[in-house]
Amino acid sequence: MGGTDLRERIAELVSEATAGEVGADAVLAGGSLVALGVDSLGLLRLVDAIESEYGVEIELNSSGRSVDTLDDLASLVTVAGAEQGATGQPG
Repeated sequence: MGGTDLRERIAELVSEATAGEVGADAVLAGGSLVALGVDSLGLLRLVDAIESEYGVEIELNSSGRSVDTLDDLASLVTVAGAEQGATGQPG
């Protein structure tokens, strides 16, 4: 899946995780997910959806990486997928 497709799909997942309160277009426009209105429950739902859809594990607290923007999330999915592909094990 290309970078643009990945970003678009994650933006859709953000919208789904927030029950439509945060639109995919707003996410694609950039900026902080928190500033857009994604709360902690929405973020947990989003992580579950991403893990389920992409077969990756995302560790929000131990990764040492920020997850406050669409690009942050896309990067985490890409890195987690690469790590799991290289080892055959979840990241």
